[in-house]
Amino acid sequence: MKTAISIDDELLHEMDKTARSMGLSRSRLFAIAADDFLKRQRGEEMLRRLNELYSGAMEPAEKRLL
Repeated sequence: MKTAISIDDELLHEMDKTARSMGLSRSRLFAIAADDFLKRQRGEEMLRRLNELYSGAMEPAEKRLL
């Protein structure tokens, strides 16, 4: 799908330079970067939810196991 975005000139220049050095199109590099960012966000959200889940007091059965 095609889309249009606004991006800082310096960042765009760096993305173009990196894409060329990796033998990728600008579009492919943006897709890889967006995918990586979203995967990290999902991982951070999962960690936040697990920390929230386990932040409470231990159950008696858990204390016995320790």
